[in-house]
Amino acid sequence: MGNDHVNGTCPGSSESIEVTNQHAEFDWDKDTRANILSAFFYGYIITQIPGGWIADRFGGRRIIGAALLIGGICTILTPICARTSVILVYVVRAINGLASGVCFPAMSSVWGRWAPPLERTKLMALYYLGPPSGSVITLASSGYLCEYGFDNGWGSIFYITGGVTLLWVLLWFILIRDTPLEHPWITDAEKNYICKTIPFNVENKKLNVPWLAMAKSLPLYACLFAEVCGAWMGYTILTSIPDFMKSVLKFNIKSNGVFSALPNLCFIVIALIAGQSADWIRARKILSTKATRKVYQCSAFIGSSCCIVAAGFTTCDQRYVTVACICLAMACSGLSRAGYAVNIVDISGKYAGIVMGITNMCGNIPGILSPIAVGKLTPNDTREEWRNVFYVCAGCNIIGALIFGLLSSGSVQPWATDEQTIESSTKNIDSYKKIDGNWINISSSADKNDY
Repeated sequence: MGNDHVNGTCPGSSESIEVTNQHAEFDWDKDTRANILSAFFYGYIITQIPGGWIADRFGGRRIIGAALLIGGICTILTPICARTSVILVYVVRAINGLASGVCFPAMSSVWGRWAPPLERTKLMALYYLGPPSGSVITLASSGYLCEYGFDNGWGSIFYITGGVTLLWVLLWFILIRDTPLEHPWITDAEKNYICKTIPFNVENKKLNVPWLAMAKSLPLYACLFAEVCGAWMGYTILTSIPDFMKSVLKFNIKSNGVFSALPNLCFIVIALIAGQSADWIRARKILSTKATRKVYQCSAFIGSSCCIVAAGFTTCDQRYVTVACICLAMACSGLSRAGYAVNIVDISGKYAGIVMGITNMCGNIPGILSPIAVGKLTPNDTREEWRNVFYVCAGCNIIGALIFGLLSSGSVQPWATDEQTIESSTKNIDSYKKIDGNWINISSSADKNDY
């Protein structure tokens, strides 16, 4: 195949053989590195459902702030742990995962109380851009920090990212409130608009979780399978593509960081466009919410499958075409920000935190299995072995497209509404009064309007 090397990797070039004076500080084999990557997710999946329940019951502001505080501290401690024992690296990564596991479910709970239905897609698309934006910045800068940073280069990555996280925690507690009614800096008109469009009482924190009804909900399973199937390719690209670019494409460490960041950058751009366009389509009634979610999500799965498979059939003199295919695969995945990712809040109403916890818990199983599977599938790091990795990603996506296309819904499910508030269509901010520090609904006629 073209200029492929005899061992299935690309031959070195003036770009790829650039050497620095720094040496590898740790002699960790491929399995150890894979287990370190997976350790985060062992903790991460455990706190998904509890995090959603706590946020739905008590609010997401404090739990998210505390989680990121712990995560920032764990990140700063990672270099110290690595130089002490690899076991400590496993432990600190798992603790970081335990703390971080509450964030997505808790944020879904917060958005369920803040995002009006016809603005939900673009608002949540912006929110979902946080992780890939962080990946872009970190991956793009890590190569340079490894070469020029302090503490042997790599250590500076953890100190800087951990420090930025701690700064973010301070801003979070200053700027964020659990519900619109608690926020001191928005107008009564804004509070009224948000509250009257949400199909449950945003201040009602009494939860009798309808577990049985949720277990029978086909739209919930549609979101769950979409999460799991899409996550396989997402985590493969996030955790393993840097190794592919180094071992197969032979990019040097600085180029590797930049090119590894590009797929996430493409994801961000398309996700922004998807969020805006989906709400535009729904507001003008071109497509129903249900049809919009199906079109965007199935397009994400099918498009990314085609692109990731194509990446496996490029030759060594087409290294940049390979990178472009991977970028296009992630760009197509960005359409999912207007698909299943928002559909979770569409269908789950007041239980958005819990449902996100369920789906995200299952969706992070690939975070554990993908690095291990890639390690087993690519013992020699040849292009042919990596082609099998891409086939698995595409297969998962096709399964996800079939299930989501058949089972998804666009409306809030009966088990996810407040019966007493769904029957009316208007609500006024004057029906609330602050008593003992809490906003209380003092009107017997208050209601919500479901879209």
